[in-house]
Amino acid sequence: MADSIPLNPVWKSSKRIGNYSSARLSRFSLEDEPSNLDEMPLMMSEEGFENDESDYQTLPRARVGQRHRGLGWFLLGSWKVLCSSCCDCLAHICRRKKELKARTVWLGCPEKCEEKYPKNAIKNQKYNIITFVPGVLYQQFKFFLNLYFLVVACSQFVPSLKIGYLYTYWAPLGFVLAVTMVREAVDEARRYQRDKEMNSQLYSKLTVRGKIQVKSSDIQVGDLIIVDKNQRIPADMIFLRTSEKTGACFIRTDQLDGETDWKLKVAVCCTQRLPAVGDLFSISAYVYAQRPQLDIHSFEGNFTRDDTDPQIHESLSIENTLWASTVVASGTVIGVVIYTGKETRSVLNTSCAKNKVGLLDLELNRLTKALFLAQVVLSVVMVVLQGFVGPWFRNLFRFVVLFSYIIPISLRVNLDMGKSAYGWMITKDENIPGTVVRTSTIPEELGRLVYLLTDKTGTLTQNEMIFKRLHLGTVSYGTDTMDEIQSHIMQSYAQGSVSKDAVEVDLLQMMKSGADDPAGESPLCYVKNIGKIS
Repeated sequence: MADSIPLNPVWKSSKRIGNYSSARLSRFSLEDEPSNLDEMPLMMSEEGFENDESDYQTLPRARVGQRHRGLGWFLLGSWKVLCSSCCDCLAHICRRKKELKARTVWLGCPEKCEEKYPKNAIKNQKYNIITFVPGVLYQQFKFFLNLYFLVVACSQFVPSLKIGYLYTYWAPLGFVLAVTMVREAVDEARRYQRDKEMNSQLYSKLTVRGKIQVKSSDIQVGDLIIVDKNQRIPADMIFLRTSEKTGACFIRTDQLDGETDWKLKVAVCCTQRLPAVGDLFSISAYVYAQRPQLDIHSFEGNFTRDDTDPQIHESLSIENTLWASTVVASGTVIGVVIYTGKETRSVLNTSCAKNKVGLLDLELNRLTKALFLAQVVLSVVMVVLQGFVGPWFRNLFRFVVLFSYIIPISLRVNLDMGKSAYGWMITKDENIPGTVVRTSTIPEELGRLVYLLTDKTGTLTQNEMIFKRLHLGTVSYGTDTMDEIQSHIMQSYAQGSVSKDAVEVDLLQMMKSGADDPAGESPLCYVKNIGKIS
């Protein structure tokens, strides 16, 4: 009966290994000796008994194998379990994100914040000092072209495959990687410079002692920030006061949602009615804001002033918010910061920076693979023509190395340098002044555009309409007939009262016939007359 109940747990159950079998594994190897039968466990858990019964057919082999493996195999298995547990724990910690929660923000009191909020700094860089070299190398060796030349260069360390000097293989590859790293370093430096300019912008901060100048990156949740006209809003804020008597202002959101029309924002009534700006520090008030989210068209919150009896409560909506990356279009505004840095709406709606690959690079990668297959075919043909004499397998690899010059390594260098030159020419083009090339990896993609899809005409015209031609019925007026149009308009305003019905009838007749009035007036004059009469 003792043999029918498996006492030694199976290795695939790592949980039971750590609980009770690790201390008795060496004793299980002596289970055939009667003197050690009393050391066997006489009671097992229900879970362990069910698992052991299900694995009954495989247990005898496992027991025999464990008897021969001994303590060394056990230590190795325990080490694997420990390593896997540590890796899982580290992966969980790395993937874990900070949970975004609702918050209570006191006006002008950042020190009262219960949690630590992210720094209000803009960072668009893809690498740092530590990850730059590994990141660039990884991105380069993802392409088959660079990986192919790396394998060919490494093969020259094998004496039986060595064809020439090492520098003839490593020098071109190193030059290609150096050019790529320089280009990436220049792009990173430009991104860093743009971020530095944005983070170094100065704003006026209201304190008990007055106004002080702070950098955009030093703004904290709870600060009272003054934003002037045509100045960018540095963080997500609640609109408290404005210099406009109406208690409202307009902001431009083209950098946030792409819309060029101005948005109307309304200040909180409780703070707008205060006699002076300094009274913001004489009251005790706080803002309850919902947790940060992606939607830029909705907001739920509440403004509370608790130094009065009863307390003053005012609900907040999207009309009371000033999102980061928008621009004040009218007046001067004062707001309390509620979200900073990574928790702002603009950053939450921004995807992580990725390395973009153009179609030309993908086509070059496919062409390289095709040339490599042709190279292998030629090498096989050469070995076949030799009749498989001697170490033919080694000769095959040597032929592959010899034919490696079919794929030009200079192609990659020329392509990268051409992209850099193309980007520089775009920035210096006088026909498109102010153009900024933010990446030098895909500027050639502009030449592949066939269709341009846009949601509205303002995106193409920048809302700057220039008069070209006026069509009224079948009559067309262009820039060459501007004098005639001006004279007709002047005559229209100089005329006396005319019957509206008569003018409308004559206008319809003239538009149908396409001819001018016998009196010398064009249909445009009738339009002006109708507007004057009405």
